[in-house]
Amino acid sequence: MKIRRFLSVFLLAVLTVSLWASPRASALEEPDIQCKAALLVDAHTGAVVYAKNEHQELYPASLTKIMTCLLTLEAIDKGKLDMNQAVTATATALEGLPSDGSTAGIQAGEVMTVEHLLYCMMVVSANEASQILAETISGSVAAFVGEMNAKAEALGCKNTHFVNPHGIHDSQHYTSAWDMYLIAKEAMKHEQLMAICDTPTVVIPATNISAARTLRTTNYLIGSWYTRGYLNGDAHGIKTGSTSQAGHCLVSTATRGTRSFISVVMGGDRTELENNEIRTYSFYDTNQLFNWAFDNFTYQTLLREDDMVLDVAVSLSEADHVVVHPRSDVEVLLPGDVSPESMERDVTLKADPAEAPIAAGDVLGTMTLSLDGVEYASVDLLALNDVEASRSQIFLRDLKLFFGKPAVKAVIAVLAALAILLAAWKLIFSRRRYRYGRSVGRSRRTGYRGRRR
Repeated sequence: MKIRRFLSVFLLAVLTVSLWASPRASALEEPDIQCKAALLVDAHTGAVVYAKNEHQELYPASLTKIMTCLLTLEAIDKGKLDMNQAVTATATALEGLPSDGSTAGIQAGEVMTVEHLLYCMMVVSANEASQILAETISGSVAAFVGEMNAKAEALGCKNTHFVNPHGIHDSQHYTSAWDMYLIAKEAMKHEQLMAICDTPTVVIPATNISAARTLRTTNYLIGSWYTRGYLNGDAHGIKTGSTSQAGHCLVSTATRGTRSFISVVMGGDRTELENNEIRTYSFYDTNQLFNWAFDNFTYQTLLREDDMVLDVAVSLSEADHVVVHPRSDVEVLLPGDVSPESMERDVTLKADPAEAPIAAGDVLGTMTLSLDGVEYASVDLLALNDVEASRSQIFLRDLKLFFGKPAVKAVIAVLAALAILLAAWKLIFSRRRYRYGRSVGRSRRTGYRGRRR
């Protein structure tokens, strides 16, 4: 056993030295992003692949409608609405909207289904559709905005405050790239979202007021009706937004094989280049981020479930150790030139040594894997096999614990003190009796000289 323990420690030491000696991965050259803020996240693991000013408060423009869509889909899930439910647009729902804003031309008194209103809002960014849905769900736009802010807080958004359900500019209406990611990630849990926002073209049937409408997406990554050069076969949804104050914004996703990313860019310009090309940086930067990530990042297996990680010392047993292994395979997204062997491994044990009895599958600790201070994964370490406890060792342990209790120690101390006092009292009493008892008696017997009659 001791030889095996020694070999385990030796091999672990060699591995540690080799990890420190390994050359660090070369830093990838990041894309030149022009938008004020940008964020790219691995959709499967939540790992941040790229970030620029991701917590800066910025105006979201119509990215706001992702939250409006989320609350609408949640209302459907709760049974408050139905996709096929007919909704009549009221005059109050159309109040306060600028004439030059995004619209689907919905008029007061017009009847549409909830589903068609969602298409109007997410495909062509119709502001009136947002207010109609808000009023339908909460009774008023103001009440709905309160629900928007409550939901943002519940999702962990720290730099977000909504004033309206559409994103028309207001100095108190703001969010951040990170918060928009949190909102989009939650909305993507609803299958209907992607079905709607990933639609390049949709025909809204004729209503009681209007003939059939053909809606074409404002997202140039999935539809090239208005401009060319941005179409991306990997991209899907989600929402565009632009005002003069917010600039051009885009939340999008892209999937290639097993890899998927969520992108948020905010505050992009639209500029004319020297070759007379008009470049909208919300689309241009998003494509840069997606292409850079797909070209440079791959999933790599850092640990396998059947890897024997290390021996953990065991107490209260005849066995002196138990082998631990990862709960599951650990696969993370890494730059292509980073090898799994370069990852730093840090083991934290629940107890060292671990106390028997131990059952196979018990969690004895965790292992974190990091690189240059960035944690990439954490996994539980499980016992490979059962370890039986020794009755004699448990008895000795319990005995030691019993006598180590403060109350027991106090009782023992009191008893010891009483024993000392009793011994001292007996000693003193016996001496006094010898000195004033036996010695005096002897004097009377030997010192009397009277005559006997």
